[in-house]
Amino acid sequence: MRAARLIKMVLLLQARPSMTGAELARELEVSERTVTRDALALSEAGVPVYSDRGRSGGYRLVGGYRTRLTGLARGEAEALFLSGLPNALREMGLEDAASAARLKVSAALLPSLRGASDSAAQRFHLDAPGWYKEPETPELLPAVAEAVWDDRTVMARYRRQDTEVERELAPYGLVLKAGVWYLCARVDTSFRVYRIDRFTEITLSQERFERDESFDLPAFWDERAAQFTRSILRTEVVLRLSPEGLRQLPYLTDRASAQEAAEAAGPPDGDGWTTLTLPVESADVAFTQLLAFGPELEVVEPAELRARFADSAERTARLYR
Repeated sequence: MRAARLIKMVLLLQARPSMTGAELARELEVSERTVTRDALALSEAGVPVYSDRGRSGGYRLVGGYRTRLTGLARGEAEALFLSGLPNALREMGLEDAASAARLKVSAALLPSLRGASDSAAQRFHLDAPGWYKEPETPELLPAVAEAVWDDRTVMARYRRQDTEVERELAPYGLVLKAGVWYLCARVDTSFRVYRIDRFTEITLSQERFERDESFDLPAFWDERAAQFTRSILRTEVVLRLSPEGLRQLPYLTDRASAQEAAEAAGPPDGDGWTTLTLPVESADVAFTQLLAFGPELEVVEPAELRARFADSAERTARLYR
């Protein structure tokens, strides 16, 4: 632990002309007294760390000293490509590897370019979860991430409806979708998708599986996501929409289904309204989704859903009289 901290201290001083004891303590997550002891240990080991006393003092490396400890380890290099996803890195247990990788890259850059990482971090940030939803990190995510990085098979137990099932998985990739983590894994000869928060136990094997190099994680996910969306749209409703309602349709329901329904619809009627048939998950889900259209939409069929909207409209009108 201390050796890693000493290396990090050298890399920090190599990347910057000078740092105060307080700055180093904050970066290294230790006390200023520990920083003083570490600087002395480095000096005794032959690393020319020099301290300037006084209010404007600090620590610096003398004589343009440069360490050769800037080669990236495999885990650090892999984590570096995810450094724009700070929350995801932390949840997968890769935050320290990414921090070390960024320091090593900064130390290898010309002085004029060492602010590039900070500059990018201040301009771009990805926040994956949706609004009004507090993301929850699955307890077993770090273990699953370790297996994915190392190509190690796992024995997984997961909840499926009211039972638990055990499977041996070859974990190929992780996907973070709207704040929910998914595992894309090979089972026997097929690939499947699992929600990681449904795993109840993960046991990493010492055996490594042979990865199919033709497997394309983004393409696989896009295909499965489209299949999933189509599989749950099992009911159809007939709607009549105003021009504004038709414009809102792709934003308030499944976009692909909305576009297909609009393209298949006939021309607008005399009032400019369009009648179309839209696939939906169920009548209950359709009721919740379509209420957002307000007076820009009329449900034509099924009759039960139309009656439900009529009742909701009457009760709403009574509230506002």
